[in-house]
Amino acid sequence: MEKVVRKIVKINEELCTGCGKCVTPCVEGAIEIVNGKAKVLREELCDGAGFCLAVCPTGALTIEERETVPFSHEAVEKVRAHREVEEIFCHFCGNSEYDKALFPIRYKGDSVWACAQCLPRLIHG
Repeated sequence: MEKVVRKIVKINEELCTGCGKCVTPCVEGAIEIVNGKAKVLREELCDGAGFCLAVCPTGALTIEERETVPFSHEAVEKVRAHREVEEIFCHFCGNSEYDKALFPIRYKGDSVWACAQCLPRLIHG
């Protein structure tokens, strides 16, 4: 398979606690928990968008630009067809990702999701 230089998620195993918070926001299915640690199992599934970064409570995830395989929309669709997706909810009001846009945030030392309705209250008090 050809190689390209692109952005991809890098996981520092020493910092990873295996909490799994990074798995749900990875809608492509690139990240899974293996032997108690988060892993990018198939690099062609990682789009490098980094939604997983904001919810990692230890900062174990970063984005790096390096040589890897190209991102594959086809591979993502195959994974999505067989993957159960865990629904995400707003930490503050309980709105689902299907009700409101959700954003990963840090709140009182924890990584949580906030909906578009609650976010202004958090910003402005």
